[in-house]
Amino acid sequence: MAATVVRYLRSAGSPTSTRPGPGSEHLDTLPRPDLRAVGEDERAPVSPAEFRAVLGNFASGVTIITAPPAEGEDGPAGFACQSFASLSLDPPLVTFMVARTSTTWPRIARAGVFCVNILGAEQGELCRAFAVSGADKFAGVGHRPAPATGSPQLDDAPAWIDCRIHAVHTGGDHLIVVGRVEAMGAAGEGDPLLFHKGRFGRFTH
Repeated sequence: MAATVVRYLRSAGSPTSTRPGPGSEHLDTLPRPDLRAVGEDERAPVSPAEFRAVLGNFASGVTIITAPPAEGEDGPAGFACQSFASLSLDPPLVTFMVARTSTTWPRIARAGVFCVNILGAEQGELCRAFAVSGADKFAGVGHRPAPATGSPQLDDAPAWIDCRIHAVHTGGDHLIVVGRVEAMGAAGEGDPLLFHKGRFGRFTH
């Protein structure tokens, strides 16, 4: 899947790697890490269960990544995403991670654009709906086109970030998607939806 995505981005004119910026001539290039899957005859350094249990201590926000239908598709695409972060101020970049087995990601890749909808504390059920595979995730969900890309901007989301795909990198069993921000906005009120140890939560003041 990763090779398919890279070929798509190249055909769409998007870079698949970041060019050195000003001042990079003064930086030493680090060696490329040895990144590979654990062989069937090898023991993983940590078990998947331990990995999830320990990383579950890191509380995060929750988003829904959406994209408009690509040519020939009937409707928009979207999935719930916990692994989202800001990446760069200049240029404005954000990133999210998606499993290489995702059936929604190829549709977002074909669209070449996406909108990050940051969820509020009362939108746990909306998040659950977008976490289900194979369902009509947009049924009964109000949305409008984001201003730059036309990606679905969900009603009542406290904040949204409208992006074009800038680069895609491999990271083990996930892909690291970098988006260049084209437009964004926030309502400026309400608590965020939080995820911690497998449960949704909210701030207490």
